[in-house]
Amino acid sequence: MLRLYTQTLGFRQIYRETIEDQGVEAVGLAAGDSVIELLRPLSEDSPIARYRGEADSRLHHTAYRVDDLRAELARLKGAGVRLIDESPRKGAHGNLIAFLHPKSTGGVLIELCQRPVSV
Repeated sequence: MLRLYTQTLGFRQIYRETIEDQGVEAVGLAAGDSVIELLRPLSEDSPIARYRGEADSRLHHTAYRVDDLRAELARLKGAGVRLIDESPRKGAHGNLIAFLHPKSTGGVLIELCQRPVSV
């Protein structure tokens, strides 16, 4: 899959990281102002391997950047959105992340990301 995006579609790799506690390798790819992240399970029993379906290329989730993840989670919970993560957790490249449950988002797993706060 990575070759398709980099060699065929013209994306450039901007990061590659293994997140052991989530059982994935994450690769960030950029094209213009857009960034996508491809995830590869580290084992067949990792959470992403169980939920990605039959095809290697099946879309697992979409991610959106927010400025204040805690505030956004509180707002969404107040609006009745079912949350997988009630509070932020560590994600790839130092981001804080949280997932919204697909039962509240039309069947799509949605990840919210907040960039690391500079000290």
